[in-house]
Amino acid sequence: MAQSESVGLVEPFTFNGARMLIGSVCILPVALISSRTPKNASDGPVGHRKPNKTAVIGGLVCGAVIFVAANLQQFGIENGTTAGKSGFITALYVVMVPVVSVFLKRKPPKTIWIGIVLAVTGLYLLCVKTGEGSAICIGDVITLFCAMAFTGHILVIDHFSPMVNGVWLSCIQFFVGGILSVVCMLIFEQPSMQSILSAALPILYSGVLSSGVAYTLQIVGQKYTDPTVASLIMCMESVFAVLSGWIILGDALGAREIVGCVLMLVAILLAQIPDEKINLKKSKKQLL
Repeated sequence: MAQSESVGLVEPFTFNGARMLIGSVCILPVALISSRTPKNASDGPVGHRKPNKTAVIGGLVCGAVIFVAANLQQFGIENGTTAGKSGFITALYVVMVPVVSVFLKRKPPKTIWIGIVLAVTGLYLLCVKTGEGSAICIGDVITLFCAMAFTGHILVIDHFSPMVNGVWLSCIQFFVGGILSVVCMLIFEQPSMQSILSAALPILYSGVLSSGVAYTLQIVGQKYTDPTVASLIMCMESVFAVLSGWIILGDALGAREIVGCVLMLVAILLAQIPDEKINLKKSKKQLL
């Protein structure tokens, strides 16, 4: 929603450069505090608490990927895709993550695939209004590439998050993404302080809550969660958006939205059902 509100007020690289740098600044105090946590903290060994070489490399990679993903999403919105379709197409990473995971020799449980089908159906009912889904514009195509980039982001986080302090990883990634966006802003755009100030509210919201809070929690959470399950859980943002509009703005929920919410909830519950074969293998390893 904040991204849609910024369209017409500020250009994509300017918007993402500002919000990512704000996000990095907001996370920095928490990262510094987390570096002084006790040895038995959940962030792992003492070497993992500080921004070591692995955290810097991970931050550089994650920052580059999120720079691509976030800016593709913003360009998609600016080039004709609606907010609802953007949300739906972006969330197609829920399908892409398990497909790529198969090629990485990480076979998801069968219940995950059922959950994915339900989640995609629910997302479509939630995000795409009647009559919107037939026409395809250039913005939709750009947003599809954005979904691919977010797929890479989830998988990259899955690789680095167990090895480093997640808060530092988030801080570094947004600093890198912000710097890359600012460089592109200076090359391709004509930013002005007036335009930035006119979009101050969506920039601050995206910088503090979306970048600073939500993405940091994603990184910390993915340390303990399978990437496919994580992608399913993150798709719930569409449900929360609809429910927030209903509670805060008084937007009525139609039958279509209610069915979509229910399907999404069922999908998440299915994802939590343990795979008996996987549990059996784990039990055998423990016995050996």
